[in-house]
Amino acid sequence: MIRMRSFACFVSLTCVLAAARGQEARVTSPNGEMVLRLSTEGGLHYGVEFRGKVVFENSALGIKIEGQEPLGPGMHQVGVENGQADETYTIPVGKTSKVRDHYNSARATFEDAGGRKLTVEVRAYDDGIGFRMVVPEQPGLKQVHVEHELTEFNFSKDAVTYPLVLDSFQSPYEDEYQMRLVNGLHRDWIIGLPYLANVPGIAWVGITEANIENYAGMYLKKGRVPFGVRAELAPRIDHPSYAVEAETPVTTPWRVLMIGDDPGRLVESNIVLNLNPPSKIADTSWIKPGKSAWDWWSGDYAEGVDFKPGMNTATLKHYIDFASASGFPYMLIDAGWALANRTSPNDYAAMADITKVDPNVDMPELLRYAKEKNVRLWLWSHWTSVDKYMNEAFPLFEQWGVAGVKIDFMNRDDQQMVAWYRHVVELAAQHHLMIDYHGAFKPDGLRRTWPNLITREGVMGKEYLKWSARTTPVHNTTLPFTRMLAGPLDYTPGAFGNSNRENFIARQTQPMGLGTRAHELALYVVLESPLMMVSDYPERYKGQHDFEFLKQVPTTWDEIRVLGGRPMENITVARRSGKDWYLGAITNWDARDVKVPLSFLGGGKYTAEIYADAADAGTNATHTQFTTQQVDENTVLALHMVSGGGSAIWIHPLQ
Repeated sequence: MIRMRSFACFVSLTCVLAAARGQEARVTSPNGEMVLRLSTEGGLHYGVEFRGKVVFENSALGIKIEGQEPLGPGMHQVGVENGQADETYTIPVGKTSKVRDHYNSARATFEDAGGRKLTVEVRAYDDGIGFRMVVPEQPGLKQVHVEHELTEFNFSKDAVTYPLVLDSFQSPYEDEYQMRLVNGLHRDWIIGLPYLANVPGIAWVGITEANIENYAGMYLKKGRVPFGVRAELAPRIDHPSYAVEAETPVTTPWRVLMIGDDPGRLVESNIVLNLNPPSKIADTSWIKPGKSAWDWWSGDYAEGVDFKPGMNTATLKHYIDFASASGFPYMLIDAGWALANRTSPNDYAAMADITKVDPNVDMPELLRYAKEKNVRLWLWSHWTSVDKYMNEAFPLFEQWGVAGVKIDFMNRDDQQMVAWYRHVVELAAQHHLMIDYHGAFKPDGLRRTWPNLITREGVMGKEYLKWSARTTPVHNTTLPFTRMLAGPLDYTPGAFGNSNRENFIARQTQPMGLGTRAHELALYVVLESPLMMVSDYPERYKGQHDFEFLKQVPTTWDEIRVLGGRPMENITVARRSGKDWYLGAITNWDARDVKVPLSFLGGGKYTAEIYADAADAGTNATHTQFTTQQVDENTVLALHMVSGGGSAIWIHPLQ
């Protein structure tokens, strides 16, 4: 680990500067391209520039505390502390194995006429800016109720944005993304994060948050100015009139502005991780990425078997056999394994005693059998069952040798639920359990501090094709530029019953996938999740050469390059694992030709194994064309994708 820190302000072009004029402080990124200024003229506010052009202007900062006038208006600066840091750390799983945390910083303190203080902390990176507010401990402000923030994000132009519009603050973040000018947002819309915007001729921007601790999740609503949005906090369940109850000092999460000249630069960024504290797990060797067989998505279905498919020992052994034969380290047992008084097999909310097992499931035998097959089990649970039984269940799961727990249906990010997430993942770490949150809010980088939080949902995923046609190729080309900016997403790809729009049927058993087979393969590269489902039933993959790519592709990476694309249109992503590169390209419902320079390969000769859309894949979506090609850093691949199509490529050194 490399560390270099300095808290003196040096005179250089990339240094943090405290401006001499007026009540203004400026923080500049190490490469000099980004500047955030803090000013008190007309109230505490900030502005951001990228390459000399204004991205955000006159955006208010402040906090409204119950029974108090807002902190922010009428304040003046009383001090500023400048600093910089440059650190490189490693993470056990992620889109890069090493992460550079390099920024310039400022900590500015403001005071109003009554002597009340508010501190603003800023970090300027080469790929974005983070800022947060701190209400220090001070007379008259001990125990506080935060009603709302004054925080605004006022674009300099009528930006093209991609909002995720949610129906309430209690949501699993499962919906389509829209495309709207910021001026066209409706005042009653609740917009989930991340929020992507293109400020024409200036920058692409992603707004999200990092390190939510003892605080409520942030949403956005239409702002007070034509091109603005404002922060809105999830209210507490017990006291909806305010969002946060805490003793001072009260620290907001980091408000994150990911900024680049291309949306791909945002996808490559690790700023959300960097704005979280280092890992609290000293030995992370037990945190292992990998692919998993899964018994739920395909329904109670199997072909050519001598048992009745369902939640029973024989079915689960069948999936363990599939995982073992495929080289997958995991098999996820979904709802129904634990003892519960269910009204139906789909009664997921029924309180289950997760220390006890349904009579149809022989857990000791499954654990023995899985170990024999070199497969470890994940177990699903509704969050209310975890809440009731975790103190007994987690030590038991550790004793069983369970790899992790998939926890579902929280559908909240109020202050109490945010605290619950942290408590669960910490307790799980004590018992060497990984966690996959479903029915979840967006990631905030907690996985840096607790890397056993290996993935989470918080996305409208592949499951929606069981009852709708909503997770389309358009949705798939949008997710990397929106939801994935915050962190990994458990989208659960792997559908091999691929279909075009005309032939698609939504169904619970043997569900179909929208888009071509090559598109589906490419999702394993385009999307990030260290735990990746292979969702279809085992027989669906039998005899399919395309399955070789799923067996080969890793789920954690050393490097990422986004080679092109636009939300709702297409994307091409290259990821490196060791000396091998994997490339995934997908398109929306428009057929598309893209050229992909392989200059990232560096020296040497390579073999590219290419899974592309077959000539007739537009009508026969399961058809692919497999070819091999010798390539090097001078090669430019020409990829043709049919409607809803894609291409998946494994590039490895020439043998």
